[in-house]
Amino acid sequence: MLIATKGGKINISEEKDTKSVAEKFSKLIKQGDCILFSGNLGVGKTTFIKYIINSLQKANKQKISEVTSPTFTVINEYQIKKILIKHYDLYRIKNKKELNNLGIQENLKDQITLVEWPEMVKKIKIKNSINLKFEYKKNYTERYLSIISKNKKFLNEFQ
Repeated sequence: MLIATKGGKINISEEKDTKSVAEKFSKLIKQGDCILFSGNLGVGKTTFIKYIINSLQKANKQKISEVTSPTFTVINEYQIKKILIKHYDLYRIKNKKELNNLGIQENLKDQITLVEWPEMVKKIKIKNSINLKFEYKKNYTERYLSIISKNKKFLNEFQ
């Protein structure tokens, strides 16, 4: 069951809630979307991405694949029918030059782009991004998700 607080934060403390929100989110995103995932280590960014990708695979009757964090490879790609998903982890990126070498801004309209640790991306300003902010509360026993988007229809789905 989705639980939102008055501040627009969704409680994803239980993994079943993380999965449920990610599955709902996967139905709203489309080719050309760039989703930025920010939050502390271990707060659930990669788990949320796994459920998004697996939900899209299931909806397209494809085999569910293992989704891992591309912390060391920096990028993982998933082809789901005609949809290309690029999953970036920018944790180890040190400067704008390294970021530019990844080509993260290329062909954005032709894919779904998922970016963990987007602090560097924010410096180059990707248009039409959806920002997901993950955070801990109550001594790391509760996790919350805030969705920030200019698309009001998108936000209304989670209120």
